[in-house]
Order: sequence, then C-alpha cells, then structure tokens
Amino acid sequence: MLRWTRQQLGFDPPHQSDTRTVYVANRFPQHGHYIPQRFADNRIISSKYTIWNFVPKNLFEQFRRIANFYFIIIFLVQLMIDTPTSPVTSGLPLFFVITVTAIKQGYEDWLRHNADNEVNGAPVFVVRSGSLVQTRSKNIRVGDIVRVAKDETFPADLVLLSSDRSEGTCHITTASLDGETNLKTHFSVAETSVCQSGSRLESLQAVVECQQPDPDLYRFVGRITVTQEGEEIVRPLGPENLLLRGARLKNTKEIFGVAVYTGMESKMALNYKCKSQKRSAVEKSMNTFLIIYLCILLFEAVLSTILKYAWQAENQWDEPFYNQKTEQEKNSSPILKFISDFLAFLVLYNYIIPISLYVTVEMQKFLGSFFIGWDLDLYHEESDQKAQVNTSDLNEELGQVEYVFTDKTGTLTENEMYFRECSINGIKYQELNGRLVPEGVMEDTLDGSNATLTGDELLFLKAVALCHTVQISYDQPDSLGGGGDPFSHANGFASGTMEYYASSPDEKALVEATKRMGVAFSGSNGETMEIKTCGKSEKYKLLHVLEFDANRRRMSVILESPSGGKVLFTKGAESAILPFATSGDIEKTRLHVDEFALKGLRTLVVACRFFSPESYAEVERRLGAARTALQHRDERLQEAFDFIEQDLQLLGATGVEDRLQDKVQETIEALRLAGIKVWVLTGDKHETAVSVSLSCGHFHRTMNILELLQQRTDNECAEQLRLLARRINDDHVIQHGLVVDGASLSLALRQHEKLFMDVCKNCSAVLCCRMAPLQKAKVVHLFKTSPERPITLAIGDGANDVSMIQEAHVGIGIMGKEGRQAVRNSDYAIARFKFLSKLLLVHGHFYYIRIAHLVQYFFYKNVCFITPQFLYQFFCLFSQQTLYDGAYLTLYNIFFTSLPILVYSLFEQLVHPHVLQTKPALYRDISRNSLLSFRTFLYWTLLGFCHAFIFFFGSYALIGEDTSLNGNGQVLRANKQLMFGNWTFGTLVYTVMVITVTLQLALETHYWTWMNHFVTWGSITFYFIFSLFYGGIIWPFVQTQDMYFVFVQLLSSGSAWFTIIIIIVTCLFPDMLKKVLYRHLHPTGTQKSQSLSAQQSQGLSCVESLCCYQHGQSGCTRLARLLERVSGRCPAGASHCTADPRSSNSRSWSDPENLYSNDRSILTLSPIEASHC
Repeated sequence: MLRWTRQQLGFDPPHQSDTRTVYVANRFPQHGHYIPQRFADNRIISSKYTIWNFVPKNLFEQFRRIANFYFIIIFLVQLMIDTPTSPVTSGLPLFFVITVTAIKQGYEDWLRHNADNEVNGAPVFVVRSGSLVQTRSKNIRVGDIVRVAKDETFPADLVLLSSDRSEGTCHITTASLDGETNLKTHFSVAETSVCQSGSRLESLQAVVECQQPDPDLYRFVGRITVTQEGEEIVRPLGPENLLLRGARLKNTKEIFGVAVYTGMESKMALNYKCKSQKRSAVEKSMNTFLIIYLCILLFEAVLSTILKYAWQAENQWDEPFYNQKTEQEKNSSPILKFISDFLAFLVLYNYIIPISLYVTVEMQKFLGSFFIGWDLDLYHEESDQKAQVNTSDLNEELGQVEYVFTDKTGTLTENEMYFRECSINGIKYQELNGRLVPEGVMEDTLDGSNATLTGDELLFLKAVALCHTVQISYDQPDSLGGGGDPFSHANGFASGTMEYYASSPDEKALVEATKRMGVAFSGSNGETMEIKTCGKSEKYKLLHVLEFDANRRRMSVILESPSGGKVLFTKGAESAILPFATSGDIEKTRLHVDEFALKGLRTLVVACRFFSPESYAEVERRLGAARTALQHRDERLQEAFDFIEQDLQLLGATGVEDRLQDKVQETIEALRLAGIKVWVLTGDKHETAVSVSLSCGHFHRTMNILELLQQRTDNECAEQLRLLARRINDDHVIQHGLVVDGASLSLALRQHEKLFMDVCKNCSAVLCCRMAPLQKAKVVHLFKTSPERPITLAIGDGANDVSMIQEAHVGIGIMGKEGRQAVRNSDYAIARFKFLSKLLLVHGHFYYIRIAHLVQYFFYKNVCFITPQFLYQFFCLFSQQTLYDGAYLTLYNIFFTSLPILVYSLFEQLVHPHVLQTKPALYRDISRNSLLSFRTFLYWTLLGFCHAFIFFFGSYALIGEDTSLNGNGQVLRANKQLMFGNWTFGTLVYTVMVITVTLQLALETHYWTWMNHFVTWGSITFYFIFSLFYGGIIWPFVQTQDMYFVFVQLLSSGSAWFTIIIIIVTCLFPDMLKKVLYRHLHPTGTQKSQSLSAQQSQGLSCVESLCCYQHGQSGCTRLARLLERVSGRCPAGASHCTADPRSSNSRSWSDPENLYSNDRSILTLSPIEASHC
C-alpha cells in the first residue's frame, strides 16, 4: 500500500531506465547486489473516480462551470448578509443541478468500475513451482509464466515461450485491438519452444530484455537470453514474438508466455486516449449569451442601488416612520452599506441567469443521442452494425458542418478487392474463366484445354503467391488438437474448405487470383511455404520476411527454392520498386501502371532478386546484426532492407479493383446541395485517386481540374499557386476541382497557407493524394483555424485516419475492414458512408433546431421571470422587497417551466425527415449558427422584456392603483370589496407569466406528440394544484404564512381572471401575427417545405401548421383561412381553404412546383405517408 501511494504521488516511479529486464518465472539472481525493478500490477483502471475522491473531484469539475460557480457565490452571499430572499431559493436549485449531474457522472463511472472489476477478476492460470495455479488476472506480475487456452484472450502482454505445436507457433486475432479479423502467426524462439509443460518451464533459465512500454501496437524491440548447460544463447525478439493483451488465441490448443507488460503499461491500455474536449458552436454561443445576461444583471443591480440612495436622499424616505433604522445601521460605513445593498440586489435579480440551463442541455444531449442508435435507416443489416454515439456533446454540431474531409479506401470504397488486370514483362493480361490471357483475347476464342504458362508468367504468379503474409484456415479446427500434426494441411493432406485470411485485402485478392490461374498457395508452417503449380507441389524454405512499413512502401520475402537457390520476392508501390529495378521492361510496366490507375485500380509492382552464395552470406550477416540490436534497431533494419532490396529484376504489376460503396455518388451530391464542401484525403497515387473521384461524383466531367503536383521548392510552389489563382479568376463561371499531392502540400502549408487557402476556397472539390496521416490532420487544422472558423467533419475507417478524426470538430468512424481504431477515437460511428447523408441532413438538422430553441427559450423565460421583480422596486422605494414567494422563486425553473422545453428539445421536427433528405438545400437554412445569431438572440431577449412589461403593468393597470402592501392581500375597503396586496399582486403576475411562457413554447411547437400535450397542459395544471395546496394549508415547517389563502382569493376574483386572459392574449397575439406575416411575405425554404409537407400529409394550410396537433387536428383553422384570404394567398374559392381537413391531397414530389430552382436532385417519389406537421 505504501509503495502504491508513493507511486501515485510520483515519488517512486515504477521504472526509470530505458530498458527493462524481466526474469522468466521471477528467477532473480542470487547475488546480493541485485535490486529488482518495480513494475505496475495487472489491474486495468478505466474509471475516473474512487469512493474517496468522488465528492471533491466531481465538485471541483462542476464548479469550473461559470454558471455553477456564480450561483455558489450568490448562495454564500445570501448566507453572509441580510438578503431579501432566503438562501434556500438559490441553494435548492443549485443543489438539484449539482446532484443530478453528479448522479449521472457517478452512474457512468460505476459502470466503468464494474467493467474493470470483471476484467481484473477474470480467472487465469500461471505456472508456480512447476504446476498450474489458478488466480485472478489482477494478480499477474511481470515475469510470471501464464497459460492461455484456445479462444481465450491474453490477460497481459506476453512474450511467447511455447505452444502445443512442435514449432512453437500460434495463431491469434487482434480484432479487439485494431479490428483485423485475419489470423496472424506468432513465433517463439527455438530454445523455449520445447518447454511445453509446467515442469520444463520451471527449469527454464531465461531473461528477457526489452524496451519500456510503448503504445505502438506494431513495434516491439527486445531479446531473450536462454541459459543451457552453462551457455548463454541470445535470440532477438520482435512484434511477431509478442502476444498483446486483448488479442485472442485461435486454432491453437494452448500457449505459455511470460508477462513483460502488465496492467496500465500494456499496449492496449497505453492506447486509451484522453481525447481533447471538443466544444460545439452552440455551447460557445451559450457562454457568450450568459456573459451578456451577467452584464444585464450587474447593470440592474448597480442601477437599483444608485436609485435607492438617490431616493433616500430625501429625509422623508430615508427613515420613514414604519421602518426606523437601528443604531447599527445608523453607525455603519456608507461604503459597506452600498456594497451590501448592491449584493442584495444582485441576489434579488440573480435568477436572470438560468441555472438549470446546463442540466437541461446535458439531459437533452444525453437522451437525444439514443435516437441515432435507434434509427433503423442507419442500421447495416449485412454486417449487423448500428450507428453508435461515443460522445453526445456534439449532437447539434452535426447540423452545422461546412467541410467534410473523407478518406477514400474503405470509406468511399468497399475495401473488398477484386483482381482485374496485370502486366507481365511489358504485356498486359486479364483473367477470363480462371485463366490468364493476354489483353484482347475474347472469351469465345478460348478452347477448353488448359493452357500452359510461360516461364515469365509462371515466375510472376509464383512471386505473387509467395510474397505475402496470408494465413489459411480450414473448417476443421478441432482436428488440430490431440497431438496430431497441426500443419498437416500445409502438406496438402487436409480436407475441407480452405479460406485465406490476410491483413491486407489486396493480398487476399491476389493470392485467390493466382490460385484460380493454376498457382495455389497451400500453406505455411513458419519455416516452409508450399504452393501447387498446376497440381504439382513445391516447397520453399522461408528464410526471412522483410515486413511492410509506410516509409519503404513495400514488403519482401527471402526464400530457398526446391533447387537450393536463394531468391528475394518483393512487391509494393511503383515509386518504391521501379527506382530500384535494373532489368525487365521498366518503361512499358510504368505505362501500364498509369493505365491501371486511370481505370481506378489499385496497383502493385512485383520484382525479384536471385542471390549468389556470397551475396546471401552478406545479407544474412546484416540482417542478424540489425535484428539483435537493442539500440536504434529500426534504423539499422532500414539500412539492411535498403541494402537487400536493390538490383531488382522487374516482373510486372497488378491491378486490383476496390469497388465504390453503395450510394456514394448520391451522398456526395446531397452534401454538395446542402452547401457542404467535400475533400478527399487519401494515400493512393494521383491517377487512382482522380479516377475514383470522378466515378463517385466528387469530380464532375465538366469540372476544370487544376493540379498542384510534384512541386520541389517553395518558390516553384508559390508560382504555381499564383497561376492557379489567376486561372480561377479568369474562368470564374465554371466549377474548378483541385488535385494536390503530399509533397506539394507540405510546401504549401509551410509558407503559403493564405494563398493555398484562397485557391482551395474557390474550388468546388479538392482531392489530396499521397497523404501521410499527419498531413491529413494538418489540412483539417488549417481550415478549422481559418478566419471564417468553419465547422469541419472528418470521416475515415483506418488507424491512419485517427489524427484527422480527432482534429476535426466532428469525427466519424466507419466500421470497416481496416480495424476499429477510427471507431474508438471518433465521436460517432456508422457502418457505411451513405449513412452520413441522413446523419447530417436529418439528425443534425433536428438536433440543432431543438437545442437552439432550447437555449433561446431559456433566456426568454428567465427575462420574463425576473424583469417584473426589477420593475417592482420602483414601487417599493427599492427596499429589496421580493415580488414572488420563495417557493415560486425556487420551483420556477425546476418544475413549472422545465419539462415542456425538455420534451420539445427531444421531439421537435420543423420538417418531415423524408423532406429533409430529399431536399438537402434545407440544410443551408440553419448553417453558420443562424438560429443562434445575435439578431435572433436579441429578438428573444426583447420579446422577454416586452412580455415582462405587459405582465407587470398590465396587472397593475387592470387591478387598480391602490394596491395594498399587506402581506396576504386581505384588506377590505369601506364598501367591503376585496383588495389585492403585494403577495396577491405578485402571484397574479407569476400566474400570467407561467401560462404565457408555456403557451409561447406551444406556439413554437410544430410536431405534437402525446408527450408534448401531457407536459404542456400538465405543467399549467400542476402549477394551479401546487398553488392551491401551498396556499390552502398552514405548513408548520414554513416560517411565514404570507401565501396562506392568497391563491384561492385570487382565483375567486372575476377581475383577476379577466386580467389573466387579457394579458395572455396581448402577449401572444402580436408574436403569432408576426409569424403568419413573415411566413407569407418572406417564407424560408424550411417554411415552404412545411407547407408542402402539410398539404401532402393532411391537407393543412401553411398557417394551420403553426398550431396543428397530432393526426392533423388544427386548433386555428378559421383564423388561418381568414389570414390567408386577407393576405391574398388563398382565394375565397380555393379548394385547400374550404376542403374538409380530413381529406388528403395526393400531390407527389414529381409535381412541377419545386422548392429550389437550383436543386438538381431528381425526385420521383410516391406521395409520402400522412405525417405530423
């Protein structure tokens, strides 16, 4: 416990050196000078809190929010000085908000704790004293020998010691780490592979030296020293020897491995990323509005304080007979009294800041995020995958996207490869009926006999069939146990269906193609690779594998042929192979590669090299030295690979097709109509990328394609950019597309960012090819931080897209075949690119309009709430007398007005989803945060002030000027008529306010459900029921009984009911009239769509849609018809004005009336079903 505490405080780091030494089975040296290294235990901790730090840590995080911090200050002020309201009025709402948020975050963390406990408590077997002992996963220590059985996951990062196979190999899948479902082969060193029992392992004397923990899943540098009969044998260790935590053992009965990285130091745990907090544009606007309202609050408090002292300057008001000053008040400092009064007014008006806004927004985002997962249109049946939400904080940002940056392979395409063509020694070939034939040969000219392959063709197919890392799986995995030869299928003796598994779909497609053409890969056991050439078996000894990496862009294998010769087969990108080729038809192959790329095919170039005994000896020496190096191993391996992969004999090239996903072209066109610019960022070569862009509709055939390619210097790049800018200005009528490669992009981003941005902004589509992952993120960052601050979205499916996804405002992961890293690091995940259209155009639209109205309405209803309190001070000599009772102050935002806006923000739909998808241009109506612009904010604020003035002065004027100041308002005139006091007057204002703000939201609602009806009318009903009970009973725990019988007396007055009705109508009618006039004189595209949707669904008029109810029942039909006739939009005899509202108009989208003249989408859909307004 003490050691753990010291580590947590940073006084005792678990490791300090650059390497770690792991003694297998924890057999430490016996000499006394050895000090064991300290390592982390095997517990996984993904939770945020503990039982000890939850309260302080959660409170600290919550009070970092400005609104929460402000209200705690107000609460403390109420406790310290004499204020007009009870501390409960501020403390209870604050406590409610803090408690709800803490419960939500605590529950989420409790779920994480349960998941951690399930993982950490999983049973595992370790070797102790020569026998297997069962323990819990969290008890594994570095150096323990762990036994893992078939289909189990590895509990820690293990170096493979042995398996049930004689060769010491095993198969694993890493789907939970990188999503690759192919079988991967891992190896043990020969000296430990014979230790296949607990007793043998107990006698094993070995030491593993390796690097300290590194999050790179594909990098591991180490060596193992095995002591046998007093002799030390050193073997190199690499990624092929390391079994990662989270991976699963397949097609192997059991393995034994030594734990080298445990717990939070395992590679899986190190890849848990703490993503930077993304904030939406709505949240930023909300904070700006809060600051403005804070300024209004300070202004009202300062003004009230000044007016109070100005009023009290007259002696008659400074100390009236009914409010004599105490001695302490007479002797107090004027400055302190001024500050005290200012703070008291601050407390009195503090409700203008909506404390419950944050918790309502948080609940709306959390609950609303479920709609994405529930949407069956975003469900992909073939893969059984539904859309998922990784963060709900950015829902509304989906409705504000201006730039989409997308990967190509696996995102726009299927990432399923199909062999189409190849080039062998300068001659193009194609596949017909499983036969390799020269280009131009027709199918009907082929005879039925099996054609023999020429020497060049056979060598090319052998190179393709042997240069890969493909694994084979059979339908009989259970036959591998029981001591039989687990690789009997490699010798051709297995029966059953054979299936290839590959980390790259290109490799799988090529190996399957060679099999159809007569050169079939039969299997590998780690030492030999077998192929069948026209049914004849050939075995090649596998000497070395030169793994693929992004810098070399090629991979190679060194084999010993059946005749004993040593040969290197290599394949890779043409830029990585052709410069090193010294023989073969290089120019024709280069030409064929370009032709394949123009057809949209993915290309690979294949070459070989035959070694003499002397040259191979040098190869062996260099590889051995590089692979056993502990320092700078990667650099030394690169040097060795470069030495080996030269003087190549060019064999040919392959062309593989990666088909487009379904509806990619329609999706890109919909995004373009929505005003969203689409960029394609890919690592593919220029010709392939351009061809795919044309086929998917990213580039149009009529578009002028500009190129910024192969720039070598800054000056050359700048001159080319200026030339492109001039061409765009000269030809500004036509659309332009820009193609940029990675090298030119680096130069453009170095010193010419502004010029590059100007060119890009004037282009309709941009394609960036030969891009490195970091360059993708730089491009996104460049636009994200540009002066216009556009909202960016990045979408991809591979690990190379993670940096781009994390950099963008919104990151979308595709659940594709390149792994799950993109999905894990994204904000949202979908199965196909086509789902992006509905995610943005429908869900994004809904989320944005809902939360935008939620924010504006919250500020409006709080202005309505607190402004009468400010006005009341002019009538009470600024004595800080409160207008409302403390219970009403507390419950206004918590109960009386909170549920209607929450339900509205979950279900509101301005337009039917079908219309939003078929009319993408409607997305433009909400772009650039238009619904939260300062103009809209000012409108809602002024509307709140206007309504508040009407509430106060309307009540004052209609009730009479001689209002009494008695607490309960039960003062009688001489003629015994009932009079209204200050509490009755305040209750009247409060009643009008609650009803009006609720009905104002009802007017804003277009999509009515039973839940909207329930909370709208239920909130008003609950207010009346609560007030009757609160004022009808003498509550023993309430200090004062000011409200006793006030509400009952108020409702018993006919003038009060008259006042309530008149004020509500006066407040709502002008706003309703304004909406009707604007809808008819200056309708937006959304309002036009509402009218059309209403006519199609229920035959409702456009005015009726303002107050339509579920199933098309209109609440203002007569008013709507009258206003339409007055405005001239509806002739007296028009059918849709006089027809029965139950009749249905069957007009379809194919009608000639279009909402947008520039909308190029072809809509021939049948009439949509009847829907709500």
